[in-house]
Amino acid sequence: MSRLLAPLTRAVTYTRWLHLLVGAIIALVCGAVYPGLTRPGYGEWALMLSIPVPLLLVAAVIPAVRRAEGLQARLMLFPGAHARVAGGSGPREAGVSVAPSASWRDRGRTAVWLVLRLWAGCAVAFVTGQLMALALELVDATSGGPADAESLIPVPGHGWAYALLVPVPPLVLLGVVALAGRLMASAALGLLGPSAAERLAALEERTEQLLERNRIARELHDSIGHALTVAVVQAGAARAAADPAFTDRALDAIEETGRAALEDLERVLLVLRESEQPASRRPTLTEADRLLDSARASGAEVDAEVLGALDTVPGPVSREGYRILQEALTNVLRHSGTVPIRVAVTVDDARLWLDVRNPLPVGSPVNGQGSGSGSGLRGIRERAALLGGRARTGPDEGQWRVHVELPLG
Repeated sequence: MSRLLAPLTRAVTYTRWLHLLVGAIIALVCGAVYPGLTRPGYGEWALMLSIPVPLLLVAAVIPAVRRAEGLQARLMLFPGAHARVAGGSGPREAGVSVAPSASWRDRGRTAVWLVLRLWAGCAVAFVTGQLMALALELVDATSGGPADAESLIPVPGHGWAYALLVPVPPLVLLGVVALAGRLMASAALGLLGPSAAERLAALEERTEQLLERNRIARELHDSIGHALTVAVVQAGAARAAADPAFTDRALDAIEETGRAALEDLERVLLVLRESEQPASRRPTLTEADRLLDSARASGAEVDAEVLGALDTVPGPVSREGYRILQEALTNVLRHSGTVPIRVAVTVDDARLWLDVRNPLPVGSPVNGQGSGSGSGLRGIRERAALLGGRARTGPDEGQWRVHVELPLG
């Protein structure tokens, strides 16, 4: 019983009722002009249902009409914060598009929706009027007064027994309204739902958001991970060296690396906040010396060779190349310590090559430098793949090697 009465307590039942009645307004306006609203018969109702149809078909051609109908349907046909329904607004509401018509198929679906809304609204308006008139006639029959209402269902005689029937027409009306509202909501999903092009655009936008989130995650991993690794290695080396001069150099390196990491963190946070202020520029391979000096300051012997002009590398490739080199050096310091590192960067007219080598730890390979499955190495391969390049990471003749090839065009 409570389930049957539940629609009576939901505001969405009444907003759907209002939505249906609003759809009948154009028919009532036209009917007021012709053939008139004084005691309309079935023929007059048929005219009121037919005369507005050409106007609605013309209106459906206007792209903005679809947006207006979508906004009304979202607000009035689907449960929101006003509906007292668990779940509130959700994916069903999002199934109604609020974009203007972009094709004749959209216009056709909008035309069908407008005609359906007109006829359903007139039907609900007719049922509303008849059932409310019947309730008033039952009240008159109970009190013994004349029947002033004009219900199509006659009430014979008078008597107090009719008082028991007075609540029936309103309850039936609310049941009809609840059912009609559900049917209109389902129709809205089909007729005002997103087109194939809109669904594809939404999917592409979602994909872009996921890619951006993954990129931000890689940025934080590479930048903050590198800074923390350098700081840990530097602090350990300074403690072991017990040399004030070396300690000063280590602190300088930690300060510089930490400052760069804070800049990267601030840039990423600006993106996450969707601030209107432009994020600070991401580092490129032209600033690779900063990475090499940081590794050297950690105690590692870095032998670097650069062939070609780094300033000719396109921006996206140069930025991703910087992050790849950063992660490769971080991986060495984290898993192998301050070992000799060989870095080779080569640029020609078509490609960029990055090659980083270091001796493997004595004994069994450990962690990311043995399995090749660490998140940093996976990030290197993902960055290379997104640019149409390729990356190989793993042991090579007693050394750990990261070899990346990126196209420039």
